[in-house]
Amino acid sequence: MHVLTFTLLTLTGALVAGLVGALTGLGGGVILVPLLTLGFGVDIRYAIGASLVCVIATSSGAAAAFVKEGFTNIRIGMFLEIATTVGALLGTVVAAYVSSSTLAVIFGIVLLFSSVQAMRPREEHITLTAPGSLGDRLRLGSTYPVNGSLVSYGVEHVPAGFVMMFGAGMLSALLGIGSGVVKVLALDRAMHLPYKVSTTTSNFMIGVTAAASAGVYLHRGYVDPALALPVVLGVLAGAMLGARLLTAVRVKPLRILFTLIMVALAFEMLYQGLTKHI
Repeated sequence: MHVLTFTLLTLTGALVAGLVGALTGLGGGVILVPLLTLGFGVDIRYAIGASLVCVIATSSGAAAAFVKEGFTNIRIGMFLEIATTVGALLGTVVAAYVSSSTLAVIFGIVLLFSSVQAMRPREEHITLTAPGSLGDRLRLGSTYPVNGSLVSYGVEHVPAGFVMMFGAGMLSALLGIGSGVVKVLALDRAMHLPYKVSTTTSNFMIGVTAAASAGVYLHRGYVDPALALPVVLGVLAGAMLGARLLTAVRVKPLRILFTLIMVALAFEMLYQGLTKHI
């Protein structure tokens, strides 16, 4: 394939990944890595390196807006980043000893898990932090805006959330995704934060986690500028377009479609990995 053709196709595919990821809130990385490996024949480690760079770029822009609006709990984010960063650094070490086929199988399993979580009903948790608990001692509770007023919320099961964040960091390094699904699962389901706080705090953390992993991938030569540049530009353009369309389109049908795509990609990644074709 000619270099210009490959670049244009990659740019277009990344734009679609960023667009769908922004509309569904699940991020474009879960589409981007399978697209590059299965669609364009890119080595999975280079696809992961490019995806990590994209995660840093997209997270940084959105995180600033969410912090300004008062949704992001920076204190929780910085505390849990200890776990995700350590997990990410350990994940990069493990990735050096894991075959491409094994990475493909792990990615397929994560895609299936993500598709299940995408269709689960969401609950808006408004709890109070128990006096004397770890969340109370660390003062992790805060407020977030609801209809023009500030609503207080608390934090529960901090140790469980910390452990899950460690796992999210490892997955981010191994697979080149933001692992936002696992982060939101920890913040929303385990620590019982309000859903908007969970998603925005997860987005705030994703870029830092990816940066820890991307540095190691860059050192090992798995971040190819010729691949990363069109991918980053495409995902950023798609994410910006998705943000503009979010208020005008029905997200539920798109979420169902995206889930079906993820399931198809999951089985294809599992097949390619188990048959050693990757």
